[in-house]
Amino acid sequence: MSQHNLNPQSPFFHEERHATLAPYVGQLITICGAGTLGANLGETLARMGFTRLRVIDKDRIEARNLSGQPYSRAEVGAPKARALANLLYRAVQTRVEPQAIELTASNASQLLAGSVLVIDAFDNAPSRAIVSQTTRDAGLPCLHIGFSPDGLYGNGIWEPNYQIPQYIPGDPCDYPLTRPLALALTSLAARAITDYLRHGQTHHFELTWSDLKIHYHPQI
Repeated sequence: MSQHNLNPQSPFFHEERHATLAPYVGQLITICGAGTLGANLGETLARMGFTRLRVIDKDRIEARNLSGQPYSRAEVGAPKARALANLLYRAVQTRVEPQAIELTASNASQLLAGSVLVIDAFDNAPSRAIVSQTTRDAGLPCLHIGFSPDGLYGNGIWEPNYQIPQYIPGDPCDYPLTRPLALALTSLAARAITDYLRHGQTHHFELTWSDLKIHYHPQI
């Protein structure tokens, strides 16, 4: 889009000035997980102008989620996927396809079908393994994002380089800086997503919170 064709009344005016995403915003992106990373990433993509999102999550909102996830107290008890769909439609009229069910080995192919890109933001190894295997089998591009239980490290790894992480006890939701870390990671993920869609490039990234060191590098 040329500069003189920009609409200053568009809610995405600033994004359009920097780099148009118009050819890509209508393509289906599926986000697996609507927790701290998935929900914040979904909100970021919607506010960037992406209009077709599918969100898969079986969980319901708990009061403890409110410190790191973009939900309200009034939504406690509601399915996360549906609450996120309502939130993003009210905010910028992005139409999210909510799938408030558990992703399993038997339904994963159907749930991920039609996606131009899959984002794995699940918080458990079994679900991550299913997403990894399903996207590999189907030849779907997939970016896995996650952070450590101590809330001090996070990364994004593209298939086929992804390896299922070992279980480490702990709950990052108990860490007071979880939301700032999550927002930094989802910003890096959004950059990686747009680089993939616009240029066909896949970039891994990692962030260490203690020294705010960021590595963003092409997949080899």
